[in-house]
Amino acid sequence: MSHNSFGHLFRVTTWGESHGKALGCVVDGCPPGLALDEAFVQDFLDKRKPGTSRFVTQRKEPDQVKILSGVFEDDRTAQQYGGQVTTGTPISMMIENVDQRSKDYSEIRDRYRPGHADYAYDQKYGVRDYRGGGRSSARETAARVAAGAVARRVIGDGITIRGAVVQIGPHAIDRDAWDWAETGNNPFWCPDAKAAKQWEDFLDETRKAGSSTGAIVEIHASGVPAGWGAPIYGKLDGELATAMMSINAAKGVEIGAGFAAAAFSGEQNADEMRMGNDGVRFLSNNNGGVAGGISTGQDVVVRVAIKPTSSILSVTQSVTRDGDEVDVRTKGRHDPCVGIRAVPVAEAMMACVLADAKLRHRGQMG
Repeated sequence: MSHNSFGHLFRVTTWGESHGKALGCVVDGCPPGLALDEAFVQDFLDKRKPGTSRFVTQRKEPDQVKILSGVFEDDRTAQQYGGQVTTGTPISMMIENVDQRSKDYSEIRDRYRPGHADYAYDQKYGVRDYRGGGRSSARETAARVAAGAVARRVIGDGITIRGAVVQIGPHAIDRDAWDWAETGNNPFWCPDAKAAKQWEDFLDETRKAGSSTGAIVEIHASGVPAGWGAPIYGKLDGELATAMMSINAAKGVEIGAGFAAAAFSGEQNADEMRMGNDGVRFLSNNNGGVAGGISTGQDVVVRVAIKPTSSILSVTQSVTRDGDEVDVRTKGRHDPCVGIRAVPVAEAMMACVLADAKLRHRGQMG
């Protein structure tokens, strides 16, 4: 299978399947001398791992990461850098699968789940790992989160990446009530405490009905300097859109005002400027921190629409591999809203794109 790598100078290749022995990634292009150990990577994986609340899949995976290569520590690095550091060589990381229940998928061995990748996969490859979706499973995103931890070391502490769920099903947050501190106080990464409380009842009803719902995830990167990206084929917003659309179940991406800008006038959409104490000050951020494909120094803002989980307990109409019409009901442990665990994944993809943009900018501009 091709196309398992993304990035240019900071390049990530992921490997593994949902019900295989393990999954992981290889990160190439990471500069040497950056502090990196398993504990740092684990902090980000713990945000994404399953079984953290009743609102996500109950698959019990510790998602314990092992760094297999690309780091080194001795007395000299301990004295110079304070511990283990990257060596500039490929960083390989592995996460073992320990709680697979492949028998849950035996009934769909020859049946295609509507809305899932089953049919398209079979048509392309002629071979389909039906156990949890194989390579098309969102389980693969654990490797991306690990890679995103490395990317955060590359971009440095001056850039802050934060994500939030801003809508679940038809229920959106009140943006006037936005409080980043609240994202750590509820299982939804929601910046609106009142909305988070309403989502509890909505998702409980959805889960008990054997159904699922979609969500919108919003990611902000603060501290990105002006100048990253390129005007034509290396647009920063284009790279971000590609990265976000590669996330499982992603069906739409907006940068800044996004689709709402289509209803704006030129005056409304213009991010007007004045001089401030520290240089140019923007009066709005409808462009989402990117103009002409290049960062402006404002927050880079991306929203991702995540579709409802395709694996549901409700009966849906489908066909078999032999062309027989059947009804499908998917057993197993599934997220009633996969958008919740998409937050750390989208944060990781933002980090990877920014790390690549930083290295490419440095390579061109010095």
